[in-house]
Amino acid sequence: MVNKMEASRTHTKGSVSLAIVVSEFNYDITKMMLEKALDHARFLDAEVRYIAHAPGVFDMPLFVKKLLEKNDVDAVVCIGAVVTGETKHDEVIAHQTARKIMDLAVEYGKPVTLGISGPGMTREQATRRIEEYSRRAVEAAVKMVKRLREIK
Repeated sequence: MVNKMEASRTHTKGSVSLAIVVSEFNYDITKMMLEKALDHARFLDAEVRYIAHAPGVFDMPLFVKKLLEKNDVDAVVCIGAVVTGETKHDEVIAHQTARKIMDLAVEYGKPVTLGISGPGMTREQATRRIEEYSRRAVEAAVKMVKRLREIK
């Protein structure tokens, strides 16, 4: 489900408009990741226009594609935690998702950042990385948008 965020200010040419796709799987972790991402976007004076809640990390690419099609989105930030289990399922999920969202970024010419922890990560490790992964994903999106504008 995609929710239109209240516009805190008017979108101007210099500002950066973001969309965030967050996984509901491992939501005890990803909910905090989303909060940290929103805080960092405010700190960087970026506007979060949409938040999409995907059931899991593997489900993110379709939301990413739909958000990249929007004219009022400069970049998409993906937030999630892929925790290891008894099989290598976590590796399949993380690798396939990363590949697809990278392909979408190139296809649409807009940044899509990877704030997804894992694979091979325990729940404890993912919890310790909440702030780092969230902050870095938002910061990378803002930097990429600004740097891409410089080369246009």
